[in-house]
Amino acid sequence: MASAGTVLDALGDASRRHILERLADGPLPVGVLAEQLPISRPAVSQHLRALKQAELVVESTAGTRRLYRIHPAGLEALRGYLDGLWSTTLNNLAALAEAEAASDAASGKGDPTCHRNRPPRSSSAAP
Repeated sequence: MASAGTVLDALGDASRRHILERLADGPLPVGVLAEQLPISRPAVSQHLRALKQAELVVESTAGTRRLYRIHPAGLEALRGYLDGLWSTTLNNLAALAEAEAASDAASGKGDPTCHRNRPPRSSSAAP
């Protein structure tokens, strides 16, 4: 399976991201990809090689043409990395919010802009 670092490195190039976006709609040959991008056919081939090394793209043969399509292994590596990063970030945010709430409660202070720290409005007051 591809490493997240390899996948991120491969996706660091805008042309490679564009190629991957084109392949999201289904398999395509190099010639069609080259027609859809502002780069030469040899450049598309070089980018496809890098995407294959990162396990983002696989090739198959259909007659005399090679078709390229997205390979889920590379995307799984990227998703696993991002899911882990997201989970860690949410856990850290929750811990920070709990620590701040505990600190505010211990000091008797609250956020004056927070609606929980304001006295309730009377029913006759306009909103």
